[in-house]
Amino acid sequence: MGIRNGEQYLEDLNRQPRDLWIDGQRVEGHVTEHPAFRNIAQSVAHLYDMQHDPAIAREMSYASPSSGDPVGLSFMEPHTREDLARRRNMMMHWARYSHGMMGRSPDYLNSELMAIASAEPFFRELAPSYAGNLRRYYEYVRENDLCLTHTLILPQMNRSLAAAQQKDPFLAARVVEKRQDGVVIRGARMLATLPLADEILVFPSTVIRNTEEDRPYAFAFALPLSTPGLRLICRESFDYGKSHFDHPLGSRFEEMDAVVVFDDVVVPWDRVFILEDGEACNRLYQDTDATVHMTHQVIAKNIAKAEFVLGVTGLIVDTIGIEQFQHVQEKMSEVIIALETMKALVVASEAQAELNRYGVMTPTWTPLNVARNTFPKVYPRLMEIIHQLSASGLMALPTERDFLSPIRSDVDRYFQARNTTALERTKLFRLAWDMAISAFGSRQVLYERFFFGDPVRMAGALYMSYDKEPAKQQVRDFLAMTPDPAAPAQEEGIS
Repeated sequence: MGIRNGEQYLEDLNRQPRDLWIDGQRVEGHVTEHPAFRNIAQSVAHLYDMQHDPAIAREMSYASPSSGDPVGLSFMEPHTREDLARRRNMMMHWARYSHGMMGRSPDYLNSELMAIASAEPFFRELAPSYAGNLRRYYEYVRENDLCLTHTLILPQMNRSLAAAQQKDPFLAARVVEKRQDGVVIRGARMLATLPLADEILVFPSTVIRNTEEDRPYAFAFALPLSTPGLRLICRESFDYGKSHFDHPLGSRFEEMDAVVVFDDVVVPWDRVFILEDGEACNRLYQDTDATVHMTHQVIAKNIAKAEFVLGVTGLIVDTIGIEQFQHVQEKMSEVIIALETMKALVVASEAQAELNRYGVMTPTWTPLNVARNTFPKVYPRLMEIIHQLSASGLMALPTERDFLSPIRSDVDRYFQARNTTALERTKLFRLAWDMAISAFGSRQVLYERFFFGDPVRMAGALYMSYDKEPAKQQVRDFLAMTPDPAAPAQEEGIS
């Protein structure tokens, strides 16, 4: 089949209804027409349409190794540093469309699936069937250009106890039984973003206890979201049905997040990649380099996001005439530094890339690891800068209806800015409000804070994995040049 267009994506969603719940009601009829999902469905559809845009089509796809058809470039196994740059360029096209506001554009999990499927020896050591299952699944997703979501973490429950020690051992999704037709799963998982995907990857969280009682919670598999018994319970929608004028981001890019319930779901054996193996689950991301390739995509998304913040803050400064103040220049410099830091780190990761053990060109990890530890701290600060630059301008905001009302003359007069009309000023400040204050914007901050998990654990992992020895040895060598003051002095010039 090869690359889909937007219409095909929407038709496929409607042909495969899912058990999707929001605000106490099951979504009936075409999910692409539901008020909570129709706008994000159109945004994802636009991504697929971009693959057919004559201006950039050659930058969005490559020839399938199996069929020769054009397939999405984010599925490509890179073998050169040029391949990595080419993949990033494709990712930037998608990221710039949403200005980094879609964390689950399809290229994110395409990158993970590519890396994991390339690591056939890892899975073959576990079981030959796992390696075959995964390779066939990767090719199936690639050739049909499917959109994936995933769920990794267990419900919060009682965090002081492991999943197997909870009062109800089926709160967290676990194996119930193994049958001839597959594995039966019961329980729940968090947190599936973009429930308007075609399929879901149910993969392990970063750490699983490798004990006998925890084995039923250790697995990796994939399913269509239309699988019987699989239920999605969504949070409140931040797309309130407002216009693009009033909610310019929330009305376009509200991805939605959902808890996934497995009500005795049968996972066919050919969709199982790891089963009841905590050690393999804990090694999965590191041993396959999946985290590296996923992070490569994420930093591209973060570059687009930081670019957009720079554009918004720059226009705010221009619009209300505050460029001359030094504290404003300092804050704008913070935005510039954030953007250029992300750009430099991703380029450094590509410049130092090497072939991994599976023959895949893989960005070097340290710059990406630094980037993924930096952005969760930087992004909330960028939103704070929007607060500080805009101040009351984020509160004194007319709506679209005000411009259509009898008080239009008042609005035009009292909401104008130094060098722009009230209409243009309002459009800009409503965008800033939707980025930094609205429910949609606040969710973006929370999302970035915890994108890769617990920031403290991430910092600890960076510390433990970083090679500090060369720097310490330089200091040892320098200190060794200073003699012990108690040692006998050596006379110079005497043989």
